Amino acid sequence: MADKYTPAAIEEKWQQVWAEQGLDKTDEDASKPKFYALSMFPYPSGNLHMGHVRNYTITDVIARVRRMQGYRVLHPMGWDAFGLPAENAAIDRGIHPAKWTYQNIDQMRAQLQQLGLSYDWDREVATCSPDYYKWTQWSFIQFLKAGLAYQKEAAVNWDPIDQTVLANEQVDSEGKSWRSGAKVERKLLKQWFLKITDYADELLQDLDKLPGWPERVRLMQENWIGKSTGAKVVFTTEQGDDLEVFTTRPDTLWGATFMVLSPEHPLVEKLTTAEQKEAIATYQAEAAAKSDIDRTDEGKEKSGVWTGSYAINPVNGAKIPIWIADYVLMGYGTGAIMAVPAHDQRDFEFARKFNLEVRVVVQPEGDTLDGATIAEAWPGEGVMVHSGPLDGIPAGKGEGQSVEQAIAWLEAEGKGSGQDNFRLRDWLISRQRYWGVPIPVIHCPSCGTVPVPDEQLPVELPENVEFSGRGASPLSQLGDWVNVPCPTCGEAAKRETDTMDTFIDSSWYFLRFTDANNDGAIFDSAKANDWMPVDQYVGGIEHAILHLLYSRFFTKVLRDRGLINIDEPFSRLLTQGMVQGLTYMNPNKGGKDKWVPSELVANPDDPRDPETGEPLQRLYATMSKSKGNGVAPSDVISQYGADTARMFILFKAPPEKDLEWDAADVEGQYRFLNRVWRLVTEFAESPAATKSVGAHDRTPLPENLSKAEKDVRRAIHIAIKEISEDIEGDYQFNTAVSELMKLSNALTDAKCKDSPVYAEGIHTLVKLIAPFAPHIADELWSQLGQTGSIHQQGWPILDESALVADEITLVIQIMGKTRGTIEVPADSDKAALEKYARESYIAQKYLDGKEIIKVIVVPGKLVNFVAK
Repeated sequence: MADKYTPAAIEEKWQQVWAEQGLDKTDEDASKPKFYALSMFPYPSGNLHMGHVRNYTITDVIARVRRMQGYRVLHPMGWDAFGLPAENAAIDRGIHPAKWTYQNIDQMRAQLQQLGLSYDWDREVATCSPDYYKWTQWSFIQFLKAGLAYQKEAAVNWDPIDQTVLANEQVDSEGKSWRSGAKVERKLLKQWFLKITDYADELLQDLDKLPGWPERVRLMQENWIGKSTGAKVVFTTEQGDDLEVFTTRPDTLWGATFMVLSPEHPLVEKLTTAEQKEAIATYQAEAAAKSDIDRTDEGKEKSGVWTGSYAINPVNGAKIPIWIADYVLMGYGTGAIMAVPAHDQRDFEFARKFNLEVRVVVQPEGDTLDGATIAEAWPGEGVMVHSGPLDGIPAGKGEGQSVEQAIAWLEAEGKGSGQDNFRLRDWLISRQRYWGVPIPVIHCPSCGTVPVPDEQLPVELPENVEFSGRGASPLSQLGDWVNVPCPTCGEAAKRETDTMDTFIDSSWYFLRFTDANNDGAIFDSAKANDWMPVDQYVGGIEHAILHLLYSRFFTKVLRDRGLINIDEPFSRLLTQGMVQGLTYMNPNKGGKDKWVPSELVANPDDPRDPETGEPLQRLYATMSKSKGNGVAPSDVISQYGADTARMFILFKAPPEKDLEWDAADVEGQYRFLNRVWRLVTEFAESPAATKSVGAHDRTPLPENLSKAEKDVRRAIHIAIKEISEDIEGDYQFNTAVSELMKLSNALTDAKCKDSPVYAEGIHTLVKLIAPFAPHIADELWSQLGQTGSIHQQGWPILDESALVADEITLVIQIMGKTRGTIEVPADSDKAALEKYARESYIAQKYLDGKEIIKVIVVPGKLVNFVAK
């Protein structure tokens, strides 16, 4: 028998062979259909975690199967390498961000290679490399030329720990930074934006072009884009200024009793009377210190200040007061709203607090509401009242109802117009940090903002910077770097010192992979159009809004610039679940102290806090250092091998579900691979193996197969069918691994081990397991005497005829007790089954001398005789 299965030696051997052979280089044969398989590339933190292993193994199996199916496959890897962690490490550890980042890249690349992932490393990119961010800067200039990039002063989200600006999408529902966890503050800064709002409608409509995406991801993007249909209406102030508002309920205009402006609205200063100046200024300062989340919290008590001025309602000429309140945001809509307190709860609470009029314009059926006495707003349907031309019309948004009628009346009277509005805001990309892509513009006192000429790209990050602290970009301190001549007029000018949000880097990397080594262009359009879109994208649900929305936006802009001809970057999306580890929690503690690693729990049957003795809750939670429940991939690989780690991660749960780490299941997959090893190597040493070398796909089968041969062949082709469908459909790798186990069991129990059918089964098993456990598969392939890598072989072909059973095993029961089985033709009807059963030796033995009272036949399964 061949040597014992030794993963470490086998995996090192084959990884070296694959590298020497260039096995994973991208096939450029245009006669083959293409398949682009891509995992979301990682930030180079230095260490892989089990979430990485799951993500990359899933994509690797898909890529390997497609290659065996005859596709040319693009399967690249790179590094999302800019960002705050590296710069913070520079400050905290005294190491340059570049050195820190490239050390981590080298370490993580080696870890990825240990897993046997079939990446084309010739296409590797790092977003912090000048030959990559040159084209990030070039892309920014394309946005600038298209009128899609602009700079303005705006109230922004400020992270007080990382000391930088955050986009709205980078602030969580509690008003905290997505990275540092700090409570976000508001600041007024001059910032760069990309006009994603210009594409809001297309981004929304084209979600219908993505049936291969999870429904919940599409819904998350739809809600974030947040399209509202309503009307634009202009109120006029006493001072003669226009106050434009957008409302989804223009039918309630006759019920507007006051207006509310954002404290940052540009007309506040002009509208504020002398008596109100001090109160307004105080309120503005208080509002500026709050995050958008705090300001729009539905549960907080309403606050505001009257400006002292009034506006004229355009539909009825009513004079209504103008207030400011922090629940109105300048970044949403127009920064001004008409308040209809009878039919909006937020406005109602504000009106009651400040004794403002509440005027009912929608009466529910069978009721009469009085604005002076109602206890809450009525937002529901009813009939329009006190609304001039709308009186008596049903209130609602359907055809012929009040909203539609109100828009028609406003347009006919020249008092407003129908309009769509979006929740989506322009993308704020400025960051006041060093470790990012320098924004390639120069500020000239005469020419204004001038893009850096293409021939001067990239604008490289200088290395001689001091990381003395956070708060302002170190770039602003480098006079030699900042002070440059204007590219247009030659006058003394200054570089932009903000860098770009790192989500810019990941918004186009998938396009660079199609032509990663192009020095003269961002990519060759023909190559990009050939490979794009990505056929299968795999990554975490946490990127449903940020990365995926930005990537869709970038793709559409580059399409409109004539660089590509696709509308969407990712055809299919798989969002894999989290990897969870066992931990314990003390509900009486808070923060990181509440977590107790499992190794510190002395008695799992009665878990208690080792410090306090209090009872602990046992649970699975996402692996992390703070919870003490992480499992290092290197530990698993060193003990069991990469193939076992891959098999476990695929078998334990469907890819879209969370996976609970279980050491016993890891051991189970290791035992399974050992069984496969013994099964194949025993056959490889048998006389039958030499007959199948190089001919396993062509050896003619006997004309008349025995029952044992038919059973084995049926098991083989059931496995081919089920595994292929599991991979082609919803990527149910867990059930595919189960089918591998079934085939292994069938071959172990086979009674025809000297038959060509058995040889077919052994070779098929090795082929089917190859995408899942690539190292052991190639080793077993060579031990079978085959030449070339198994990963260059064709995927097993299904023979439908082998699935049809000629015979079935029929169970014979007497009085409900099984007495034996017989083989009968598979197409036997109920009458034939009863006949075979009556004539069987079993019936003769157990029914001799007894009267048969009843015969129960279950087609295809059993015959039960009731006798006395």
